[in-house]
Amino acid sequence: MSDIFSTGKRSSIMANIHGCNTKPEVLVRKFLFSNGFRYRINVKKLPGKPDIVLTKYRTVIFVNGCFWHGHMCKRGHLPSSNMFFWKEKISRNKLRDDKNQDLLIKLGWKVVIIWQCEISNVEKRKMRLENLLIELKSNNP
Repeated sequence: MSDIFSTGKRSSIMANIHGCNTKPEVLVRKFLFSNGFRYRINVKKLPGKPDIVLTKYRTVIFVNGCFWHGHMCKRGHLPSSNMFFWKEKISRNKLRDDKNQDLLIKLGWKVVIIWQCEISNVEKRKMRLENLLIELKSNNP
């Protein structure tokens, strides 16, 4: 199947996709900061360049987009055009994510994944972030 957009339009759409400082990441960071947590962002020395690194708690947080990381939710479904490409692409992303998470755990880090769909609306976001607080406070050094 061919793409529903022209090559120029598809290029423009893909150029607007950013790997860091996404809206979900910023929401999580603002929440953590307002609750007294201090962190580093996108630490290149750690496997997978985690979105948020809470050194004091030896915890890293990945705020994953459902589509790009193959989450099994309505946002994570593959497009009907160019399915082979997307299936391979998302499969490689998932393998890379698993490898990086295993490396981080071996290095003594606790890994937390927050999915885009978990914080997409206010009620879900409030519940997910409150659970994150409980998780972090129970891991207090």
